Order: sequence, then C-alpha cells, then structure tokens
Amino acid sequence: MIPPVQVDATELLIVLLLAYVLDLVFNEPPASVHPVVWMGRLISFFRKNAPDAHRKLYGIFMGLCTILFGATLAYIVLYFMGMEIVPSPLRYLVAAYFLKATFAIRCLYEAANEVRAELDAGKLDDARYKLSMYVSRDTSALDEGHVSSAIIETTSENYVDGILSPLLFYACFGPLGLIAAYVFKATSTLDSMVGYKDERHREIGWFSARLDDVLNWVPARLSVLFIYAATLIIRLLCRGSKKVDPGCALKSGFAEGLKTPSPNSGYPMASVAGALRVKLEKPNTYVLGREFTYPVSEDIKTTSWIILIASLFAIIISSFIILIWSIQTLI
Repeated sequence: MIPPVQVDATELLIVLLLAYVLDLVFNEPPASVHPVVWMGRLISFFRKNAPDAHRKLYGIFMGLCTILFGATLAYIVLYFMGMEIVPSPLRYLVAAYFLKATFAIRCLYEAANEVRAELDAGKLDDARYKLSMYVSRDTSALDEGHVSSAIIETTSENYVDGILSPLLFYACFGPLGLIAAYVFKATSTLDSMVGYKDERHREIGWFSARLDDVLNWVPARLSVLFIYAATLIIRLLCRGSKKVDPGCALKSGFAEGLKTPSPNSGYPMASVAGALRVKLEKPNTYVLGREFTYPVSEDIKTTSWIILIASLFAIIISSFIILIWSIQTLI
C-alpha cells in the first residue's frame, strides 16, 4: 500500500515562496539535474522508438507513461517532505527545488531581453538567431517588427503554461499540489515536443496536445485578468502614462483570444497586444490587434515587466488559495 501524503498548508506555502525566490535568484538548474529535462529525455526515447502502426494508441501510452513518471517524482518528494528525521529546512528546500522546475519566471524575462538587446544594438541577424531558440517559426527573414512581435507572442503565451498553470495546479490541489503541478508539467512538455500537426507527430502527439488544451483552458482565460491587473500597476507606477492601456488589455484579451489556432494561446497574447496597442502577427497564421502598428524593442521591455508583475500576482493568488484551503480544513 502506498503511504499517504501528509503536507500541511504552512509547508505548502513555505515551499511555494521559497521556489519563487529560487527562480528569481538562480534561474534554471543544470540539465543533468533538471526534472523537466528528465521528462524530456523520456519523451525523446518514446518518440525515437515510435512504431509505424497504431501511432495514436502509442501516443496515448507515451503520454500516460510520462505523466506517471512526473507524478511519481513529485510523490517521492512529498514522501521525503514527510520524513521528520530530516531537518525541515532541507525538506523545504528540496521540495521548493522540484516545484521551481515547473515554472520559469526569470527565464522568460531573460529570453525576451536577450532579443531586445540585439535589436537595440542594431544587430537584426543576431536578434533573429536568438529568437530562433525560443520559437518554432522560421526567423531568418523576419524584419524588426516581426522579430519584436514573435518574442512578445512567445513571452505572453508562455506566461500561461510556463508560470500561471503550474502555480494554480499546485495551489488548488492541497497536499497533492506538487503531484498536480508535475502532471501538468509532464503534459506541457509532451505538447511542446510532440504536439505538432506535421506528419511525424500528428498521431503520436494527438493525446498530448488535446490534454494540454484541456488543462490550460481555465488558466488561459484567467491570464487576461492577471495581465490586466499587471497593466494597472504599471499605469499607476508611471503616474498616468499612456505606456499601457489596461482597458484595451481586458477587451482585446477576451475579444481576440480565439483568433489563433490554439484554443488557449491567443488569450494572453491578445491581452498583451491590447495593453501595448500593438499588432502581433505570425505570418499566414493569425493577426492580433490588426488596427495597431507593429511593436518595437521598447514594447518587448514593457512586455517583460507585464509578465513579471503578472507572475507576482500568480504567486499571491496561489498563496491565498492555499490559505483558504487551510481555513477550510480547520472548519
């Protein structure tokens, strides 16, 4: 029999806040000790050995095995947290390390600013190259406006699956929060590696892509509210500056959220497009904020701040959810 998980709300909150600090201070751990990289290697093994027949069924098997692997990792960490023989600071640090692996605030911020720095230096080719490491589209012929658009798109889109979703899953599932975060992260990693519609991935990635759509459905729509709140803070700090438009962020997010092929990615992208009053375009695929002009490098900087502040709100709301769960268990 599997022993029960025993984690109280105080421990959940400590782990969450410590994970947030670890992310901001240390960024991503080395690949050799990164739990998400471990999941990625498992997915690569399955993808490499995919059969020619029954590929959709094989994709379901691959997805379930990867999710089980991620959930097992999280369970082992939770079991370790319950070992009172181990000093509590060490238990919290280990759990925070594994939780931190499910989200990437600083990484998103730095990726955007790497591209912006190249544009500010007038090095368009270098900006295209840096961008190619973060997006799947061909960047070789993009002009400055489309380079700026692409990095803003990926930064805002990844706010959902790279920050908001794992934090909400962690907060909403109480003692099983870390397991829920790893189930989500395994699904997200599967989608990023095999959830494509090309001939190689269409069938083996079908299950992963559909499950990722389901798990991100609510967080994607909530992201509009988080981005709206972040733009309010920026507008307040800039004392009435027209740098961002909170009202347009809210309106555009919900009005144009379904204009992308994905049922989820359009919401945060459209919200940021409205906040900045810029046009975001993936050629031959979608246009958000059609009535505006293409963004410039300064808009990338503003996007980074929007995502940073929206991420802080995600941490705060997740903390409140944990506290509410704690109060309910006492009643």
